[in-house]
Amino acid sequence: MIPALLAGRRWTSLRLRLLIVFALVALTAAVSASGIAYWLNREAVLTRTQDAALGDFRQEMQNRAAALPADPTAQEVQRTAELMAGSSPGYSVLLVQEGKDGQVSGTAGPDAFGLGDVPKSLRDAVNDRQKTTAANDSEYHMYWQRTKPGGNPYLVGGTRIVGGGLTGYMYKSLAQERDDLNALAWSLTIATGLALLGSALLAQAAARTVLKPVQRLGDAARRLGEGELDTRLDVSGTDELADLSHTFNKTAEALEKKVADMSAREESSRRFVADMSHELRTPLTALTAVAEVLEEEVDDLDPMIAPAVALVVSETRRLNDLVENLMEVTRFDAGTARLVLDDVDVADQVTACIDARAWLDAVELDAERGIVARLDPRRLDVILANLIGNALKHGGSPVRVRVVVEGEWLVIAVQDNGPGIPQDVLPHVFDRFYKASASRPKSDGSGLGLSIAVENAHIHGGDITAANGPGGGALFTLRLPVDVGKVIAGDQDA
Repeated sequence: MIPALLAGRRWTSLRLRLLIVFALVALTAAVSASGIAYWLNREAVLTRTQDAALGDFRQEMQNRAAALPADPTAQEVQRTAELMAGSSPGYSVLLVQEGKDGQVSGTAGPDAFGLGDVPKSLRDAVNDRQKTTAANDSEYHMYWQRTKPGGNPYLVGGTRIVGGGLTGYMYKSLAQERDDLNALAWSLTIATGLALLGSALLAQAAARTVLKPVQRLGDAARRLGEGELDTRLDVSGTDELADLSHTFNKTAEALEKKVADMSAREESSRRFVADMSHELRTPLTALTAVAEVLEEEVDDLDPMIAPAVALVVSETRRLNDLVENLMEVTRFDAGTARLVLDDVDVADQVTACIDARAWLDAVELDAERGIVARLDPRRLDVILANLIGNALKHGGSPVRVRVVVEGEWLVIAVQDNGPGIPQDVLPHVFDRFYKASASRPKSDGSGLGLSIAVENAHIHGGDITAANGPGGGALFTLRLPVDVGKVIAGDQDA
């Protein structure tokens, strides 16, 4: 599921952007090239057709229309129009003669063509008599215009015979040229589509070439992040990706070496603490026995010596607790701490913990009978002893302990009657050897009690949070699964 999701993200990010960029570049280039090619061909085709038709029409007007008499008959005008149209098939001819007896006209050609088909602006330009100068030796000129009557393209041209009243118009259909240009447009459109498809295939090949090393690099970085520090990349080539792979391999090698050194030092430190704690247990056992004997005889000792004996007894017990806590912390760090699960009546367990330490008068317990949880009773006792003892030591009595079940969770709240925990201290209350000496009375504890409590909660699949209660005082909340065995089995299956 996760690899598929990551692959999907890669497709929707860099790969897709690369394809889009290639497609846009190819589309822009193809459309630009096709547009320029179409425009150039269109102008060339229309100009060639226009020049050929107008040139032929001008020649016919000079050769045939100019040969008509000054006042031709209708038959002569019609005959001349037919000759002009027949000499160069493809356009129609309209001749109009302004004579003494009125207007005489003749028309011939493939298209029905009358004076009404000639735009008025063109007629006015053709009949516009100009002054002759050194630069202009003709009174009349030829003019042309493209029109679209009925949606069909036509070329209309006209001129007038100098010295006579004869005006001639030619009318040529540009339908063939339009069809040729439409075919060219379709060809260019298909070429653009093929170019776009080719760019997509090229982009896909480029994306595979570029992104495959990037994907390998991402997979290697992911494995490295998951703890596979021996991950390396195969390097080939001399491009930027090869340099990146070299850099990754060097970084991974340095990281592996550094982690190995740190792990070795950490293991050495753990072993030192474990060995030291173990070695201290033997002399501490002897010291504890001697301290107990001295404590029993303290009433018979010299009053000057008795305080020193009491101090020795107290510090011996504290040292003994410290060694036991250090050994417990070492087990957690080494991962050798194990749970011994049993069905426990929580109310009875809390009561037993309080009673064993003679805290009954200083603790208010709010717990219903019959709340049964499957957990490690010894470790629960350690958690409760540390939380309640810390509350009595730093917050003062009465300490309120409340036990409830919230769904699948067992919740035990321990609140003291003190001033609470300063905000700058709250993030550090579970740190090892942390003591808020500036905000709380001097403690004779080891500074490991709360950290051991939270480690015991974690091994159960739970947690402990620290806060200040709404009514004042520090509030520690322990949350443990009601059935720790089920949670552990679920984690192993996952």
